[in-house]
Formats: sequence, C-alpha cells, structure tokens
Amino acid sequence: MTQDEKYMKEALKQARKAYELGEVPIGCVIVHENKIIGRGYNRRNTDRSTLAHAEITAINKASKKLHDWRLEGCTLYVTLEPCQMCAGAIVQARVTEVVMGAMNAKAGCGGSILNILEMPEFNHQVQVRRGVLAEECTEMLMSFFKELRIRNKQEKELKRARKMQL
Repeated sequence: MTQDEKYMKEALKQARKAYELGEVPIGCVIVHENKIIGRGYNRRNTDRSTLAHAEITAINKASKKLHDWRLEGCTLYVTLEPCQMCAGAIVQARVTEVVMGAMNAKAGCGGSILNILEMPEFNHQVQVRRGVLAEECTEMLMSFFKELRIRNKQEKELKRARKMQL
C-alpha cells in the first residue's frame, strides 16, 4: 500500500461518518510530516451550514494544530474533487499538495469544471494527484445516492398514500 492509499483510506473513514449521518459521504485528512493533523467530513445538513464541507473542517483543525493559517508542507487527502469554495480555501491556506479520489464532473474545481488549484494566475499553486482509490471513493458516493433515490421515492409514495386517505 502506498502512502497516498494509506491516507486516502483515512479520508474514506471520515466519509463513512458523513454517510452514517445521512450526509453526502465526503471525507478529508491533512497530513504534515507523516502525521494526520486535521480531519473532516461533510456535515452541511447536520450543521445547517454551507461551510461545513470536509475540507474546510480539516483546514480549520490543521491550522489550529500548527498555530498558523499557512499549511505549507501539508498534503490534503479528499475523497471527492473539491468544489470552488474548498479549492479556493486550499489555495488560500497554501496547502502544498492535494490528493483526490473521485472526480466531480458536476462541481469539481480541481480539474473537472475548473482547476483553481493549479491556476498560474494565483500566487500559489497546489501540486495535485488524482484518482487515488477512485473506485472506492466513487462506489461509496454511488451507493449513497442510490439509497437516497430509493428513500426519496418511498417518502413520495408514502405522502401520496396519505393524501389519498384524506
């Protein structure tokens, strides 16, 4: 197992926590000097906050651990390609490397729709590696959305049945 795979498995553990809460299963860890210094998972619905993304939570925890907003020398592992907010925060935090699992064709800003992480126009560019344990990351997301569609269909049918009873 490579070091990237080892830490992506840790990010997947965080994603499972989100899954258990009924949140989109996205997880993140930040590593500095071969030690995890920040962990996060998606909690947008739970916290009722647009900002409760896995990467933002992990960046906040890592910054507290290092007593610095700059995360130079850090590698961020995330199970799904970051959105525009998270990609911007990663650049602002001066994260050195980002390792992604699944790509996000609908909202990804680490190479799919935009590539905020490697834009030469910014004063900081991030080194990026894509596709680490992509299959595992994608499978977790696909399972979640499949279950969500089934749940939504059942709820819709239940509401329809209740209306018919009235």
